[in-house]
Amino acid sequence: MLDRLTSITVFVQTVRYGSSAAAAAKLGMSPQMVAEHIKALEQRVETRLLNRTTRKQSLTVFGGLYLEQCQSVLAEVEAADRLAQSSHAEPHGRLRINAPVTFGRHTLMPVVTQFLNRYPDVDVELTLSDRLIDPIEEGYEAVVRLGPLQKNLALVARALRTYRLVACASPAYLLTHGIPQLPTDLTRLECLGFAPWGSDLSRNWHFQQDGRVTEVPVRGRLQVNDWEALRRAALEDFGILIGYEQAVAADLESGRLIRILPGYEGPIRPIHLLYAADHHMTSKALG
Repeated sequence: MLDRLTSITVFVQTVRYGSSAAAAAKLGMSPQMVAEHIKALEQRVETRLLNRTTRKQSLTVFGGLYLEQCQSVLAEVEAADRLAQSSHAEPHGRLRINAPVTFGRHTLMPVVTQFLNRYPDVDVELTLSDRLIDPIEEGYEAVVRLGPLQKNLALVARALRTYRLVACASPAYLLTHGIPQLPTDLTRLECLGFAPWGSDLSRNWHFQQDGRVTEVPVRGRLQVNDWEALRRAALEDFGILIGYEQAVAADLESGRLIRILPGYEGPIRPIHLLYAADHHMTSKALG
């Protein structure tokens, strides 16, 4: 079985250098082995990542989203390596992390498993919850927090890749109710609300085009505290979903959901890794 982290590296380098041959030369492997790594990734995600012809290759829609995820994974693994090297010792011990549910499932989990594979003396206790917690009081070395940071935060904050949301709905819902052309068209549609976000985001959706922001007060009869359940409601043709782009990528690629308002950028939320200043994110804090 091919190493998944190596396959991810090969995929990123293949896109970067424009061809399997160029990536093979850079990585010191045969073009056939590069092709095997790409094939292994496509089999794992059950969809095509690259469109290939005899003259050129290009990313599929899902491949573009997957590339961003892979680049994020490699960046986090490299950051973990640097932290481990700076401690002059192999990471060891237990690391307790708290993160939002959807981000944890679709973005953080691959980073954690790659870190554990690389450092066998580390144990990770990952708690996924959308509840706002105090990492010091509840004994977490690190917390991933979604949304604006509190003022005078007594924690070290490291910015991660922004959390991008896209609006989408099932083909049947759009066929029945029409495809919105402007953000303000959402006011007449059933918009699904994610309860943990509170009224600021679950009832007021922001869209940006050419630097201009449109705030839309949306309505909906359904609010759910579990995002996967909310996604299921959208798949059951009940309304408009606004969801994390990584979490809906497969649905958009398959056509189970259709992105709406493609000319507008959906809400973007900052996301940070928080930890106590006295931990310094050394081998004690990361293992």
